[in-house]
Amino acid sequence: MNPDDACAAGALDVRLLDHVRGARLFEDPGTALLAVSGGPDSVALLDLFVRVGATWGLEVVVGHVDHGITSDSRELARHVCRIGRQYGVPVVTERLELGPDASETRARAERYRVLRVMQRRVGARYLVTAHHADDQVETVVYRLLRGSGVAGLAGIPERGPDGLVRPLLPFTKEELGAWLARDGAPHVQAHADPANHDPRHDRSWLRTAILPQVRRRLGSGTDRRVRKTAEAASQDRRAWSQLLYTLPELEFSRHANGVEVARAPFERYDKVLSDVLLRAVAREAGCHPGVNRTARLLDFITAGSSGRVLELGDGWEAELAFERMRITHRARAPRPARHVTLDVREPGQLTWGAWEFRWRPEIAGVPRRKSGTTWLTAGVGALREFRPGDRIFPLGGVGHRKVRRVLMEARVASRDRPIYPVVVRGDEVLWIPGVCRAAGCVPAPGEPAVRLDAYSSERPEGRHS
Repeated sequence: MNPDDACAAGALDVRLLDHVRGARLFEDPGTALLAVSGGPDSVALLDLFVRVGATWGLEVVVGHVDHGITSDSRELARHVCRIGRQYGVPVVTERLELGPDASETRARAERYRVLRVMQRRVGARYLVTAHHADDQVETVVYRLLRGSGVAGLAGIPERGPDGLVRPLLPFTKEELGAWLARDGAPHVQAHADPANHDPRHDRSWLRTAILPQVRRRLGSGTDRRVRKTAEAASQDRRAWSQLLYTLPELEFSRHANGVEVARAPFERYDKVLSDVLLRAVAREAGCHPGVNRTARLLDFITAGSSGRVLELGDGWEAELAFERMRITHRARAPRPARHVTLDVREPGQLTWGAWEFRWRPEIAGVPRRKSGTTWLTAGVGALREFRPGDRIFPLGGVGHRKVRRVLMEARVASRDRPIYPVVVRGDEVLWIPGVCRAAGCVPAPGEPAVRLDAYSSERPEGRHS
């Protein structure tokens, strides 16, 4: 190793600290699940985080997925466990049985699925991967050859959904290797994943056969130029994302399970502008539709009828709800309990699907029919899904109305109506949060009562009742 490399390796932990601080990647303390394959890149990630992770208030846990693709994968999993013991870090492993014919796409999808299960199991705020600058170059070139648009050429983002973080993107594979090889480093027998060098896989072929030739032909600045392209594309992608929040007619909003946008502007926008904006809308949710799906999405948002659903792949779907379109992921939609006792005689709170309910004693205010807050007389009731035969006597109304009709008039999407919460006592519906307050169990203003608040992560900001 030459003196410059040694200097860079010795400063890598400091540079990582500066990068994480500047990019604000770990603003909140918590557990970080590190995806460690057993190769040198992920072991360098582990080594760095063991040394500096406490600076960000992180507790490190190793997650290893044995894909079951190669015959020696069990030994690699045991090797990762030995590394974990060497560092004094807990290791969580999971074995799959994908077999030698598994594609890169399937292996990646299964790996992330299992890592997410591990993340939930250990209660990790963050899922951290060892993607580095060479991976960024490989990704940009691969996407270019696959016909990606400008946004795709932005490459791998530093952050992903649900706490996914990639803190090593500014650093090269050579720098990570030099860090592991430095004098005084703990002994690490870093095995490479054989799948990463199998030319049957497109990414491996690009990594091992094509990019080395390109670098020899075009010189040492090749990677730097590709990364500059990614930076420019990333700026372009960020600009379109910011535009979603800037154009008031889009009425764009985020919620826990996805995003929403108004339909009307896409009926008058130029097709090219609509395509680019729709891709930006989908990206904000975490969905990345291709050219063909984006074209279908444009037809869907401009000509579809309320209640229709369009599959966007990988569990993503778009749904039309009256004048708006929502993009969500099916796997993320929480399913609430069907029936929960609601005893408001004492202060308390509970979570019900995407909703949170809180109650406490308070002098009664004036309830409104459409509000996220109401007041009740003390007693025991229940929180449950609405039932097809449910009726409500609206506050200030003149008779009972079907809850289904009330939800439809409130523009609650058809797929949400069957799991929309209602507060009941006995068979009487007292409150449909944010939609309608009934005339029953309403305390007089100024009398002792119970204040009940409802918050929904599925109701986008600015549209919560």
